[in-house]
Amino acid sequence: MGAVAIGCAQPQPPQVALTPRTLRAAFEGRFLVGAALNAAQFSGRDTLGAALVSAQFNAITPENVLKWTSVHPRPGVYDFTVADQYVAFGERYGMFIVGHTLVWHQQTPSWVFQDANGQPVTRDTLLARLRDHIQTVVGRFRGRIRGWDVVNEALNEDGTLRPTPWLTSIGEDYLAKAFRFAHEADPDAELYYNDYGLENAPKRRGALELVLRLQAQGVPVAGVGLQGHNRMDWPTPAQQDTTIAAFAALGVRVMITELDIDVLPRPRESAADLNPYRGGLPDSVQRALAQRYADLFTVYLRHAGDISRVTFWGVADGDSWLNNWPVPGRTNYPLLFDRQRRPKPAFDAVIGVTRR
Repeated sequence: MGAVAIGCAQPQPPQVALTPRTLRAAFEGRFLVGAALNAAQFSGRDTLGAALVSAQFNAITPENVLKWTSVHPRPGVYDFTVADQYVAFGERYGMFIVGHTLVWHQQTPSWVFQDANGQPVTRDTLLARLRDHIQTVVGRFRGRIRGWDVVNEALNEDGTLRPTPWLTSIGEDYLAKAFRFAHEADPDAELYYNDYGLENAPKRRGALELVLRLQAQGVPVAGVGLQGHNRMDWPTPAQQDTTIAAFAALGVRVMITELDIDVLPRPRESAADLNPYRGGLPDSVQRALAQRYADLFTVYLRHAGDISRVTFWGVADGDSWLNNWPVPGRTNYPLLFDRQRRPKPAFDAVIGVTRR
């Protein structure tokens, strides 16, 4: 090798702008990117899942462990064993920790709504149980869980209030009461209303009116969660755009809280094979899913000033509830990571949106 002259400038390789390879880095400064966790992931039993979460995400939501039936199964009996593990996991990795959910008509034990004879309890009794539950659960994690889905899925598809036992026994003000109880338990926590299908105009109108009523009463509603259980053809980017803008105009933060994309046929499509991709997702569908995610994230990025968080409902395809709903045992592919926790083309497409 010939001698190199001292002081001579050496050729430098071209500078290449590297695309971040984690979701949390790609959207830093725009919005948080989260995932809903199951107990195996945050307890450490699923080591691969836990590692993927800690690398890719900066916000977490529990799939089930803070729902009433899990944490308050019997009168006067609270069990925070697993919920404590969830919160500790989030703290270990510096995550924004979300609590899901305080008031829902599902996964709530029947005793909550009934007296000793199985009859509906009075308004005052149910309000007392609601207050005790919310203040005990929120109070335990005061200053640690930073945002709560206070009320979940309170609306019908036409935008009217769903006739749940909460509405029947307490009345419409159960929503305001729930938010106030949560605020009393942790005045610094962000409090959210969370629902699906708000991209459809009738339900969106009902949710907008609900938020306006709560605001008029001085109820501390910090944000609205759009669940984001999407299909390949719904919602359209225009519907998503309109919905985010409508809630942002009320002065609340908007979150995509339960994002996934169902690639399988619906059961009502009776002529279709309801489990067509048992052996894997064809390349053409992989590409279509990637484009679908890119289209949605393009909208989210356009509204980054109004969106505080985008959370996927699950970590990898094998974890998704859509493998068992609405038909048990199907093989679905709704997320950005496959069953081996490897990034799919949809992952690259989402990351790529930030380069446009």
